[in-house]
Formats: sequence, C-alpha cells, structure tokens
Amino acid sequence: MSTDGNKKQFWKRNTAKVPGSIQHVYGAQHPPFDPLLHANLIKAGNKPQMTPGGKPKKATTFQEFESITSDAWDVGDDDDELLAMAAQNLNIEVVMETQSVILGLFVSVCMTCEFNGCAQRKGACDRCACLSVFLRVTKCVHLCVYCSQYLSPLSVYPDASLHRQQSLPHRPTIPMVARIADQNTSGTPAMTEREASRLDKFKQVLAGPNTDLEELRKLSWSGIPRQVRPITWKLLSGYLPANTERRESTLQRKRQEYFGFIEQYYDSRNDEHHQDTYRQIRIDIPRMSPECLMLQPMVTEIFERILFIWAIRHPASGYVQGINDLVTPFFVVYVFEYIKEEVENFDVSSLQEAALRNIEADSFWCMSKLLDGIQDNYTFAQPGIQRKVKALEELVSRIDETVHVHMQQYEVEYLQFAFRWMNNLLMRELPLRCTIRLWDTYQAEPEGFSHFHLYVCAAFLVRWRKEILDERDFQGLMILLQNLPTMHWGNEEVSVLLAEAYRLKFAFADAPNHYKR
Repeated sequence: MSTDGNKKQFWKRNTAKVPGSIQHVYGAQHPPFDPLLHANLIKAGNKPQMTPGGKPKKATTFQEFESITSDAWDVGDDDDELLAMAAQNLNIEVVMETQSVILGLFVSVCMTCEFNGCAQRKGACDRCACLSVFLRVTKCVHLCVYCSQYLSPLSVYPDASLHRQQSLPHRPTIPMVARIADQNTSGTPAMTEREASRLDKFKQVLAGPNTDLEELRKLSWSGIPRQVRPITWKLLSGYLPANTERRESTLQRKRQEYFGFIEQYYDSRNDEHHQDTYRQIRIDIPRMSPECLMLQPMVTEIFERILFIWAIRHPASGYVQGINDLVTPFFVVYVFEYIKEEVENFDVSSLQEAALRNIEADSFWCMSKLLDGIQDNYTFAQPGIQRKVKALEELVSRIDETVHVHMQQYEVEYLQFAFRWMNNLLMRELPLRCTIRLWDTYQAEPEGFSHFHLYVCAAFLVRWRKEILDERDFQGLMILLQNLPTMHWGNEEVSVLLAEAYRLKFAFADAPNHYKR
C-alpha cells in the first residue's frame, strides 16, 4: 500500500467506480448475480463524480486516468474494508463468489503486447498490468498500463476459447511453417504441373543479366515458389539490385555494414539509456510465434541483435512492440535458402556460422526496408495506425453496412480489434505459412504493406460476416474478433482474401469520395 496520504485515501474518497468494485456484469458467460441480493449494495455503492454541468467527470487523457488509479493494485486494508462493506448487505457466500469471479476468472488480452492474464492481479507479468474499468453494467473496457492501448475481454471462463475452437468444423492439421511455399488446406505438398511451370517462369526472369522487376512483380502477386522466394524477396524489397553482376558485391557490403553496427552499438545495450529498450526486446521475443523456433537460444540471440540495432538506428520511433513480429517471415524464408527439411523441427544452431551471419544480416536489411514504408505506424502516438483504423471503419461502412451497424449496435470500436491488425500486419491472426504467402503479394504490390494492407483487412473482416452477425453481445464479438479460426487456412483461403482485397482497392483506392454517403 502506498504511504502517500492522498493515495492512501483513494478508495475511500474517490467516488468513481474502480477496478475490483463488486457489481454484476450482464452479458457474461455465467448467470448474473441476483439483482435482489445486490440491490442494497448497488444503492450504497459509489456514484460517479459530477461536474458543475451535471455530467460525469472523466479523465481527459490516459496519463490522468493512470495517475488517479495508480494505487489500484496496492494490497492493504482497503481490500478488507470493501469486503466488509459488502458483507453488511450480502451473505459471505455471495461475497466470496464475487471475489473469486473478479480476481480469478476474468481474463484479458492486450492487442499490442499480447499480455494474457488476470486483469485484477498486479505482477502477473513484468511488462503489463491490466486495468479493468467498469464503464457500464453491460460491458467492460480495458487499457494496458504498459503500452496505453485498448484491451478486450478474452473470456470470463479460462477455457471459453477452447470451447469455441472445439465447436469449429474439423479441418486437417497443418504444420505451422512446414513446406510453407507449397501448402494447401489438405496439407499435400506435391508440386503440380502448373506450379512447375510457374517455377520455370521465375527462373527465366531471374536468370537474365538485368532482372525485369515489373515482370517479377506480376509473377509474384499470385505467390512465389519456395525455391526462389529468398532471392525474389530480396529483389522486390530493394535490398538487392536488378543487375546480376552487382548482387554479390552488394550482399558482401551490406552484410559487413550490419556487423559493423553490431561492433559499434551492441555493447551499449546495457547502458542506462538503452537498457529499457533491450529489456523489452528480451521480454517480447519468447512470446513470438512459432515458439518451437523462437525458444532456440541461437534464434533468440539473432533477433535480439536485429531489433536492438534497428531501434538504435531509428530514434524517431525506437523499438515498439509489434516490430518484433515483422522479423520472423524474413528469417524463416532466408533459413529455407540453406535447408530442405521442415523448419519447425530444425535446429538453427546446426547451420554453419557463415550461413547464420548471412541470414541475420539479410533479415535485418529487409525488415528495415519494410519499416521504412510504415514507420509512422511506430512513431509517437502511432498516427499511421490511427489513420488506417479510421479508414478501415469508413471502408467497411460502405462495403457492408450491415456488419458495420451490427458492431455499432454492440458498441464495438474498430480500434479495439483492428489496432493489432495494423500493428502486426495480421501476423497474430494468421498462421505463419499464410503470412508468408500474404507477403508475397505485399512485396509485389506498390505500397503493399502501407496501402494494400488496408483493403486486405477490410476483406478479412467481411470474410467473417456470418460469424459476426451471429454474435449478440459485446464480449462475444470481441472474443470472436480476437480469436478468429484461421489455423486451418492455407493458400486457397489467402488467395481468395487477396482477390477480394484487390477488388476493393480497384473500386475505392482512386475514388475516395466513395467512402462518403
């Protein structure tokens, strides 16, 4: 408990509702508490502060909100007093049941940093503390104290997401990243005659003394064969020149430059002004996907160096949670340049040191090229993401008004689920094999990561139209939108998604007035 006098009296004197207040929440997956039993408690409960105009007083900024609730997790006598007050109106069984539900069962997930834990417990994670604020009796909205982003309720029961997954139609299980280039939903990796013909076309384009990048983009839009994906990504990202003779010297120079940065900057990672950045990177990496790859010590070290050096060289944004995910597709694709087996079962440390150095440097430079086009997503207040979420809302309101009105009816804000879609480029919504296929097209599209991604998100949302309209409450919608059943997806589903996104882009990209009614 804080020793500060003002803070010590917070629970007693502040009449705004606070996290952990005992009140029933409708729309939950358990039956609401009996209103008759709670009638006296609700009457005795605190009422919102009122301004002279008669309206509830609200914190105008997140910082103000955080400051007035800074002792919300302090453990002390106030917790006992709250329970004692409740006991005057309720029997002890009801009090204990309420305490158990609030403190033990309500789970929330941060859309930015993926914190998943009890919303009422301090210290459940050393990077986040989730503040549950009861705005109405019908729903809760959360803010992540660490990253100041919205949180949404995952479930009132810890196994609710399991029940949802078990209720889905059975689909074949596909390895997370195995045979990524040739996967379809049936899991068969055999190359068809058409795929063999496409591979030959890629090889012909790449074999010339000066690669025709426009032709390469046209071929890549529909997917890139695994055998030529590494070189194709390096060319389309601008990392390698089109001229064949210059490629080797460019690779050597850029790889040497990267390891020069390591020698120059990496030892400063524990300095006072860099240690917070480095610490956050080390926390984030083990939570990335696929875990079987990320938990290998060699991979962890490589990712730490890549992310720290990028943060040092880009002080305008520094390291922001979400950037760590963007390294993974490049790393996996460039590992495939040296192996033929499944990457999820491969020990990266068994590669030769020269190969590991090449993979690390190439991943760094290609990620840097990607981020150069979307860096306003990660600068202060992340204005790029806010603009894109607003554009997504306007676009969906035009292409499917029914879905848009349905979400408005249940007070679902686009920022509550689409922030992660923009921040992580849908990497948390799709299996890695689908992300890599998606990035084939993003690399081929002009401004694919910054502009075309908006239309992919719109198509992705409308793709779940039926499931969205079937949900009839705020929590059901948020659980669905943050746990969309895409684990069975393969090339077929991604191709359909991209085709619909292209149709939307064709209709709306050059006609912004179409947004308006």
